[in-house]
Amino acid sequence: MESVRMYRTAPLGKRPRWWTELPLIAVVYALYSAGRLLVRQDVQTAVDHGLSILDLEKTFRINFEHPLNRLLTDHPALGIPADFAYASLHYILTPALLIWAFRRRPADYRFLRSWLMISTLIGLIGFTLLPTCPPRLLDPAEGFVDTMRMYAEYGWWGGDASAPRGLGGMTNQYAAMPSLHVGWALWCGVVMYRYGRTTWAKIAGVVYPLSITFVVMGTANHYFLDAVAGAAVMGVGLLLAKPGLRVADRLMGRLSRSAGKETAGTPANVGAGCETSAGTALPRGTASGSPAGDGSRGAPERLREAGASDQIPRQPATGEAGDSRADGAATAAR
Repeated sequence: MESVRMYRTAPLGKRPRWWTELPLIAVVYALYSAGRLLVRQDVQTAVDHGLSILDLEKTFRINFEHPLNRLLTDHPALGIPADFAYASLHYILTPALLIWAFRRRPADYRFLRSWLMISTLIGLIGFTLLPTCPPRLLDPAEGFVDTMRMYAEYGWWGGDASAPRGLGGMTNQYAAMPSLHVGWALWCGVVMYRYGRTTWAKIAGVVYPLSITFVVMGTANHYFLDAVAGAAVMGVGLLLAKPGLRVADRLMGRLSRSAGKETAGTPANVGAGCETSAGTALPRGTASGSPAGDGSRGAPERLREAGASDQIPRQPATGEAGDSRADGAATAAR
């Protein structure tokens, strides 16, 4: 994780505005959630994709989800905490670290937020193009047990993954590829390792994504290749985050310049109906000292631009004034 380079995207001490960040995050998460729900749930296609992934793993003997799932089903002391971790940490730790970065690392926040959002949208594309049946929903002959259903009496979830009982219709159970549980956990791990001030924080940054990878396979919610794809998605998002910020900054700059041009031609209102512009003076008298206008009482003053002939009377210095009074006194004595 030390090779991950962070980019400062805001001056130190300049904190992004929360009232612009919250709607942006809400829109991205709404797109993510809606995309999961709107994907055509072709069950047979999803099952075929799941079996293809499993066959590929068996070919290369990387189907680690089989022994991990047996471990959690045989030992409730491991299976129940794993189910709690799968159903909660994904939705608690990730936003908590995002808020922490907003408050404590404003110079890096925009980059971290953009990295997470871009990766999430890429994952949404994966859900759409490759609906995948998780191991727990395959035929029992494949050797998987749904631990979330097995230990449902200990938590708030039912048989619909991590969704609370009765709300299974709000989630797409065939959005297994890639695993954003693993992807978001990797993001959290990088943030904790990169910005953690203590040794324990850095250790947590390494252990957390590895633990979530263990959990998603042991609970039969994801294949090993789902976890690999989740890490790959975060890698692509990391590469696209900085160019994405550049594009966003250019668009905002153009919008700002357009708004500035619209207001630049508006004359400044300096009084009751009086308008002026740069370079225009507003003297109350003419060059000869007579009042402006036609000389009649109550005549309105005419605005005149100051010219080069207008001279400010030179005030005598203190010493000069004293000399003048002394000369006058000497003349009177004579």
